[in-house]
Amino acid sequence: ARSARPVPASFAVRGTTAVVEVASAAGLTLLDEPAPLDATSHGVGELLKAALDVGCTTIVLGLGGSACTDGGAGMLEALGSASFEGVDLVLASDVDNPLLGPTGAAAVYGPQKGASPDQVEILEARLSAFAQRIGPEYASRPGAGAAGGIGFAALAVLGARFRPGIEVVLELAGFAEAVADASLVITGEGSLDAQTRHGKAPFGVVRASGDVPVVAVAGQCSVAPGDLGLKAAYALLDVEPDVTRCMAQADSLLGVLGGRIARDWVPE
Repeated sequence: ARSARPVPASFAVRGTTAVVEVASAAGLTLLDEPAPLDATSHGVGELLKAALDVGCTTIVLGLGGSACTDGGAGMLEALGSASFEGVDLVLASDVDNPLLGPTGAAAVYGPQKGASPDQVEILEARLSAFAQRIGPEYASRPGAGAAGGIGFAALAVLGARFRPGIEVVLELAGFAEAVADASLVITGEGSLDAQTRHGKAPFGVVRASGDVPVVAVAGQCSVAPGDLGLKAAYALLDVEPDVTRCMAQADSLLGVLGGRIARDWVPE
């Protein structure tokens, strides 16, 4: 195993509520190169402990962008004997995969974290053994496979509860109050596609917007906007079909789409 190195990480606090992002302490972007067998969730446990230490009684743990597939073992190790009694630990994720099997953490997300087929098998065996020791009945829970199995450890040991991430974000942002007087809602996603209906932000925004029309901005759109409840979708690739140029010029292309949205939806 590689030696661990410290990384700077932070979390947000408002009142007695903390928001901790897995990616800030154990994110794939923190690595110079993938480390599918060695990456750990230890730093996530350190952030959770820090949130407890400052007196937070509600902790939202954002499960996304992780580099690790350790089932949350590193997180539990870092927490030690820290108690979550009286603390509402909310797991926010758009992923409802179980821990194990063909739709589990190793099989589905291991390759995205650099794991070869052989390494996926190793990770699956490790997760299975860990689950047997910690709480096998939690391995099939929706979200147990999120963030390399951090969801499993939080559900099995820390008494966490799972919620769709977009619901939590909209709640924290006061979306219901903001949309009450709105005449248009603009949302966005990298790719509007068949996955968007399954817990992704734009679909959650549509559901929370009631009768207020919702339009989306995206890098690309491969589904009919109406199928997602959108009034319209504006794609960067429709303005610049070359993907490389589209990514490099995203800011100016967004300006172009902003003009089109204003033309189509803002009364003169």
